[in-house]
Amino acid sequence: MGTKDHKLSAPSSVRVGIITVSTTRTLATDKSGQWMGKAVIKEGHEVVHHQVIPDQQQMIAETVRRVIRENAPHVLLVTGGTGISPQDVTIEAVRPLFAKELTAFGPLFSQLSFEEIDSAAILSRATAGVIDGSIVFCMPGSLNACKLACRQLIFPELGHLVRHVAEN
Repeated sequence: MGTKDHKLSAPSSVRVGIITVSTTRTLATDKSGQWMGKAVIKEGHEVVHHQVIPDQQQMIAETVRRVIRENAPHVLLVTGGTGISPQDVTIEAVRPLFAKELTAFGPLFSQLSFEEIDSAAILSRATAGVIDGSIVFCMPGSLNACKLACRQLIFPELGHLVRHVAEN
């Protein structure tokens, strides 16, 4: 079965969780998370969780596991903490949890970022993978980065990705 057939048999609506990693944002000031939530709904999907947590490696890992266990999102969007500063620990917290890594996401995101922000794209460590049946995307916290990742890479493939992960 080809990609076109896969997409035709993919779910049209999926459950999405959102976690923003930030020590300065709240739910009220989380522009990236708010935009993603609205965009998810506009795409015809359901937001099952939205939370802001601090840049603490253990808390990030525990929250990701808890959200997946309690809310069973098909997809979990994690924004923030993917840079190279000492407090950026999202990748260190989440990558060890992956059963499978979507190795193309980071390079494709970097390529698209390079087209928008030039060489500063090398500062991002965006990644994605599968944890306990949920597809988890880790992307930078900026609104523009979230829009780029969601519009260009994630949203066009949501149902298709979920279909593949659900195969037995």
